[in-house]
Amino acid sequence: MEFSIGEVAALLGGTVQGDSSQKVNTLAKIQEAEKGSIAFLSNLKYEQYLYSTNASAVIVAKDFTPKEPVTASLILVEDPYTSFTVLLEQYQRMRLMAKVGVEEPAYLGKGSQVGEGVYRAAFSYIGNNVKIGNNVKIHAHVSIGDNCTVGDNTILYAGVKIYADCVIGQHCTLHSGVVIGSDGFGFAPQPDGSYKAIPQVGNVIIEDNVDIGANTVIDCATMGSTIIRKGVKLDNLIQIAHNVEIGSNTVIAAQTGISGSAVIGENCVIAGQVGIVGHINLIKGTKIGAQSGVSKSPEKENMAIQGSPAFDYKANLKSGVIFRKLPELQERVAKLEEKVINLSQS
Repeated sequence: MEFSIGEVAALLGGTVQGDSSQKVNTLAKIQEAEKGSIAFLSNLKYEQYLYSTNASAVIVAKDFTPKEPVTASLILVEDPYTSFTVLLEQYQRMRLMAKVGVEEPAYLGKGSQVGEGVYRAAFSYIGNNVKIGNNVKIHAHVSIGDNCTVGDNTILYAGVKIYADCVIGQHCTLHSGVVIGSDGFGFAPQPDGSYKAIPQVGNVIIEDNVDIGANTVIDCATMGSTIIRKGVKLDNLIQIAHNVEIGSNTVIAAQTGISGSAVIGENCVIAGQVGIVGHINLIKGTKIGAQSGVSKSPEKENMAIQGSPAFDYKANLKSGVIFRKLPELQERVAKLEEKVINLSQS
């Protein structure tokens, strides 16, 4: 894949200082770049490399003024780091989207529809009455159950399992080992001490532009739908239980578990190893520190909480200081008690 520097600048909404017709075909760090590559300069600690780099083009801030002559063409943008991230995303997607066609053996069920530009790897399975959009990439050992829908430009990496009746939106990425639509953890205790499984007959709906990390599991609803709203980003090894709803543009780090029927608001940030009990409502903008246990809904929007049980972040830090001093405080209290006893006996 090769583009002119001018084409890259147009994509980023920038302008070019230098030769805009020169061709580039790869991305690189500024200190390692070779001819034909694009680098970026965001942190001025690396400015020294701008004057010696072999890159054909370097993305810089539009208000940046070089202190020495620069051989590379400069692409002037508002935010070099964000612009380079956009290029990385485009480069990766174009590379991934280059695969098309069907490898054998691959199974396609009765009544299923497959769009244009689809890649179906060997040993992939598509059930009956499935709708696959355009440019979907289905890698090896992916299984898609009956009556599912997968939107345009979605990538399903090796080993993804999607149970029947689930809906996956457009521009989603599901990494290896993701399971969508497995049974929710629903069991009714019986008089004899055993447990009876409650049928889980709902599905999972994943909206557009959702990324899901490797080995994350999203359970189907008991009835209705477990819903992951647009723009949600999930890390590896996350458990999302039945009937959970996660609001748009929320991000969740690894090893977090969300219990059934919890509602997570939009633009929340949940760190690693957080546990959230069922049937609570995390309102918009909630931020939860790592290893927290959340047992009740926060009091207001954009609140930061931490701890187990989780409460206000700053109050938690103060409590931590006191907790670390408990041995010292205990010793002081013991000495005071001794003094009081001695006074009473004198």
